[in-house]
Amino acid sequence: MSQSRHVPVMLQQCLDMLAPALAGPEAVVVDCTLGLGGHSEALLTRFPEVRLVGLDRDKEALRLSGERLAPFGERATLVHAVYDELPDVLDRLGLPHVQGVLFDLGVSSMQLDEAGRGFAYAQDAPLDMRMDQTAGVSAAEVLNTYPAGELVRILRAYGEEKQAKRIVSAIVREREKEPFTNSARLVELIRNALPQAAKRTGGNPAKRTFQALRIEVNGELAVLERAIPAAVKALAVGGRIAVLSYHSLEDRLVKHVFAAGAASTAPPELPVVPERYQPRLKLLTRGAELPTEEEVAENRRAAPARLRGAERIREDVE
Repeated sequence: MSQSRHVPVMLQQCLDMLAPALAGPEAVVVDCTLGLGGHSEALLTRFPEVRLVGLDRDKEALRLSGERLAPFGERATLVHAVYDELPDVLDRLGLPHVQGVLFDLGVSSMQLDEAGRGFAYAQDAPLDMRMDQTAGVSAAEVLNTYPAGELVRILRAYGEEKQAKRIVSAIVREREKEPFTNSARLVELIRNALPQAAKRTGGNPAKRTFQALRIEVNGELAVLERAIPAAVKALAVGGRIAVLSYHSLEDRLVKHVFAAGAASTAPPELPVVPERYQPRLKLLTRGAELPTEEEVAENRRAAPARLRGAERIREDVE
C-alpha cells in the first residue's frame, strides 16, 4: 500500500480550525480516526510541541501509520481502539482533558484501496467490510443470515435506499440458492433488481447498499452517537473539536450534538441564566464547511466531505 496515494481530506481547514487550541505548551490532540496518519503527521509537523494520541480499530492502519509517525518518537501514542472508547483510553494515559480532537469519519483510503477488504463496489472482493478484522460479523454474514425485514430497515436507515424492498427480495431469493461471499455478485444483483430510472442517477447503484452494510457491520452510527459527546466532554475549556463527515446521517448526528452543546438549557422564563444552563460550546462553522473545487478535482474522495467544528467555552457544572 503506497502512502503517497493517501491525500488527507480538507487538511488545511482542519489544521486551521484546531490551531488556536494547540498553540500552548503541553497541548494534547486526539486523532480518533488515525487511518494512514496523514492528518496526524500534519498536526505533529505544524505544532512542534503538541502531543498526539491516535486511535484506530484497524490493526493494519496502526502498523502503517506507526511507520509514518515513527520520526516523531514519543510525541505520538497510537492505540488500538474504537473511537467511542476515547474516555477509557484517556483515563489509561492519565489525561483528564485534551486541547484538540479530530474525527475523519467513513472508510479510510487504505480500506478502499485494499481489494481483499470488500469495501469497494468497483472491484470484486470477499464481502468482509469489518474495519477491525479480528472482531464482529462480516457483510457476508449480514446478507446471508439477517431476516428480510431487518435488511430492509438497514438499507433504508443507513443507505437511504428507496429501492430497499426490491433489492432485499432479490438478495433473499439468491441467498437460498447460494450464500453470498463476494462483492461482484451483490453488485450485479443490485443492477438487475433496480428499475431503469433508479440506475440513471447518483453514480454506482450499489453505493447505498454498500454504505448501509458497512455502517451495520461496524456499528458506525451507534459508535458515533457515543463518541462525539464523549469527545466534547474530554475537551478542556478553550479546546476544539473538528469532525469530517461523508454522508448526511453522520453529519446530522454531529450537527445535533454541537447544536445542543451551543444552546442554553435554561427554562425560557428565567430572567438571568444560571451558569449550569449556559452553553458549553461555541460553533466554529456556519452550517458545514465544504471542500474547495480544487481539492475535489485533485481528490475525488473529498467530494462528499462536510466539516464542522466547535470550541469548549465552559466546564460542565453539576
